[in-house]
Amino acid sequence: MTEIDIEKENKAIAQEYKELLRISYQTLSTEDKKLIRKAFDVSVEAHKEQRRKSGEAYIFHPIAVAKIVASEIGLGATSIAAALLHDVVEDTPTTVKDIERIFNPKVAQIVEGLTKISLVQKDMNVSMQAENFRKMLLTLNDDVRVILIKIADRLHNMQTMESMENHKQVKIASETLYIYAPLAHRLGLYKIKNKLEDLGLKYTEPEVFNGIISRIKETKDQQDAYIKDITEVLKTSLAAEDIDCVIKGRPKSIYSIRRKMLAQNVSFDEVYDKFALRIVYKSNPHDEKFLAWKIYSIVTDHYRPSPSRLRDWISSPKSTGYEALHITVMGPKGRWVEVQVRSERMDEIAEKGYAAHYKYKNGATEEGGLDVWLNLLKEALENSETSAVDFVEDFKMNLYSKEIYVFTPKGDIKSLPKGATSLDFAFSIHSEIGIKTRGTRVNGKLVPLNYELRNGDQVEIITSQNQKPTINWLDYVTTSRAKNKIRNVLNENTKKIAEDGKELLTRKLKHLKVTLNESVINELVNFFKLKTSLDLFYRVGVGSIDNQQLKDFAAQKSNTLINFFKNKIKRSAQTADTDLHKQVLSNNYDMLVFGKEQDKLDYKLSACCNPIPGDTVFGFVTINEGIKVHKKDCPNAIAMQSNYAYRIMQAKWIDSSQQEFKAIINITGMDTLGLTNNLTKVISSNMQVNIQSISLSGDAGLFKGQLIVVVKNSTLLNKLIDNIKKIDGIDKVTRVYKK
Repeated sequence: MTEIDIEKENKAIAQEYKELLRISYQTLSTEDKKLIRKAFDVSVEAHKEQRRKSGEAYIFHPIAVAKIVASEIGLGATSIAAALLHDVVEDTPTTVKDIERIFNPKVAQIVEGLTKISLVQKDMNVSMQAENFRKMLLTLNDDVRVILIKIADRLHNMQTMESMENHKQVKIASETLYIYAPLAHRLGLYKIKNKLEDLGLKYTEPEVFNGIISRIKETKDQQDAYIKDITEVLKTSLAAEDIDCVIKGRPKSIYSIRRKMLAQNVSFDEVYDKFALRIVYKSNPHDEKFLAWKIYSIVTDHYRPSPSRLRDWISSPKSTGYEALHITVMGPKGRWVEVQVRSERMDEIAEKGYAAHYKYKNGATEEGGLDVWLNLLKEALENSETSAVDFVEDFKMNLYSKEIYVFTPKGDIKSLPKGATSLDFAFSIHSEIGIKTRGTRVNGKLVPLNYELRNGDQVEIITSQNQKPTINWLDYVTTSRAKNKIRNVLNENTKKIAEDGKELLTRKLKHLKVTLNESVINELVNFFKLKTSLDLFYRVGVGSIDNQQLKDFAAQKSNTLINFFKNKIKRSAQTADTDLHKQVLSNNYDMLVFGKEQDKLDYKLSACCNPIPGDTVFGFVTINEGIKVHKKDCPNAIAMQSNYAYRIMQAKWIDSSQQEFKAIINITGMDTLGLTNNLTKVISSNMQVNIQSISLSGDAGLFKGQLIVVVKNSTLLNKLIDNIKKIDGIDKVTRVYKK
């Protein structure tokens, strides 16, 4: 570059710096300006030899990011300084310690967080990508400003990707749509979210993007004229009522038009609300709500509203802090138009998120406002034991979900994602309430735990100290907070049993002269046809692997010749991880049990029908080959059952660790006074029996009932049957064996 070019570039850099101070949303003190100046000087010096792919001096990038942080996100001096320095540690010899020494620990902490995010590998598989997003999101626990500056960094990178190779553009754009746009949405940065989505679409689906752009340009004059007509009508009426406001016509984002075209399976022309009108009015805090509804009244005097499309986020703001009144009205020429009504304060919050939110709170500082932000997001990050992909998917679902508003019994309002259940509501109040939930009432009526809540529902939670979550609860909830809490409780219980099982296994094997080590654990997992070491320890803990089975293992292990060949095969098998905290319990029908007492006996699977785990089966006692297992619908089953009924044994597959099964009981008797009451008392006194359904009827003095229960084992079921038989008036209690 020539001296003239360098001089020109330096002038441009100085101009950008002045612009940064001028557009800052926060009021900067002299100290703030000194901090920003120092950060600017350090950044200019550190990046002086660097240039971007486009050829321009690298320093333009950190300044551009700082400008987004200062004006569009609205953060203060600490964040502006950190934005100027965000690439210094990664790209130059400067260290985090240097930053701390030159500036302060807070700036150093934010820069370190940004450096950690930047150092993730660029090309990786989905789960690695998700794992890195998880790490990035967890930096929120240090300081939410790390994520905010990262969003600004990503926005500027998306705005300047033209000179990159195509595959890199697609990768960065996909990543942006996958996580950064939803994050901006959740943080209330709607303007940035729209920019990120539009730019994401530009590089992932360029033809679609350019097609919509050209259609918008074609119809621009027509749209402008239409907006002008409505604006003039409303302006006159609003001025007559002394309402000081600005009316702006705003096209919907390209991405949202594309989303509507896909969701409704329509063409560009058929998307009816491609633009919105925004009325931003001046108001003191006291009159804000009154004026919003006054404007609503004026708008609906001229244009008929759609009652189903009224959104009142002034009475109940979104959890992002967004406040506005959205009205969809039928405009001229029979076209629907969305009208957004906001005060100047609400408009700033919609643009800047919480940066504006705390500006309007008396005496609130940048730190104070960020605490509110931080608490909102920490909820989604509470649990990091789930797989990284599930974690990011759950997080994304909660970021993007629409909200519903429900009431507590006392009339307090709570916002939940659309699709949330009554059990989700219980966990949203407090995890301890969620865990102890026995039942839920909505609008005074008992409802199932998986009842999907609707706007305006009043929800009451019934708790019990004896209640514990079951595995089914994971199907009853949609929010990540509830899922994480339920998984935690289930995992704690499983791990506790497994830890006890590991100790027990160590002692039992010691008696058999076998030392428990990783190699032996792998052999045991293969011997019992399990998936993980947690499966093994859990089964020993609940007693489904007994002493005889361990003796069989020890005997087989001592046979060195067999062991040699088995080891050959095992080497190719996946080794079992012995860390309980990383394991999950596999849920297989892996054990056959026989007879009413569910005995574990030796058996062979018959070749005539090849039963597999989970099939409905029975055992047949042969003369020479012990018990052979056949499917219930085996071609030979009828002959065996009719000719050798005395040799038939009940048999069923169970998961040896989860011995819960369903049983149907038919009850008959005399329809005497108080029989129903006595029956329900007996059933409810059996604490370990979970009643799935109960139906009772009486006809001409005859009583009939059917009970469907879920029990851990047959002993508990038999005890229940015996107790029912003792009730006065009961004639027969029979268990129905379904095919």
